[in-house]
Amino acid sequence: MQNRPTFLGYSEPLYCCMIQARTAERALSLIRRGLDGGCTAFGFQQCQLEMQYRYETTIRSLFEAMEGRPVYVTNYRGGRNAGQTDEEVSEGLVTLAKYGATLCDVMGDMFCRHPQEMTDDPAAIEKQLRLIDRIHEAGGEVLMSSHILKYTPAEEVLRIALEQQKRGADVVKIVTAADSEAQQLENLRITSLLKEALDVPYLFLSGGSHYALHRMIGPMLGCIMYLCVTEYDELATKSQPLLENVRAVRQHFPYLSK
Repeated sequence: MQNRPTFLGYSEPLYCCMIQARTAERALSLIRRGLDGGCTAFGFQQCQLEMQYRYETTIRSLFEAMEGRPVYVTNYRGGRNAGQTDEEVSEGLVTLAKYGATLCDVMGDMFCRHPQEMTDDPAAIEKQLRLIDRIHEAGGEVLMSSHILKYTPAEEVLRIALEQQKRGADVVKIVTAADSEAQQLENLRITSLLKEALDVPYLFLSGGSHYALHRMIGPMLGCIMYLCVTEYDELATKSQPLLENVRAVRQHFPYLSK
């Protein structure tokens, strides 16, 4: 794929339709639904795809079916990657970049696990830097992710975000949580703080019992994109809003993006 699209430089957040499927046929069906629903980007989670579909011709055909939208890819340790080493997982990311993926998700604790998914091990960090260089050399962009998955104060979120930026991430991603209205409102404040603190685009998300407002409003406060789904099947992440609902909110509240 020549002149591949980018996730960088947009003035409005992207509608990124997440694809989690066991087979190429199911992935293609979800891609078509995303196109019909008006998505402007795709997220392809290869970690859920069965190994027999991970051939170059199949992956390239799925990317081509996305009709020129930028493609965010994950290859996490879980799903059908269970049992793989971090070296194997990282090689999968480089391969996806070579096949035409736009934005590759490098876990912040790649090569050395950490409770906050942001390693401070010098040897692991050096390996991450080399991995990021390889993805860039393959024509891809890099998102670094830290799935903390619990409520985290602003100072710590900012520290992790700035460290991800320092390591060369083109996009910063942090996932925390909120289990009360106060925590959810604080996460919205942190979203605005990240916009002021960072020189790169970012994605700040939350889970927990109080995630919905943050997921819907976050991109209006500065996040690079919405992570959406077209339906809630057995693999879909339930905290990700439906694409049709996100588009309806954006259409009815355009002033929030100004």
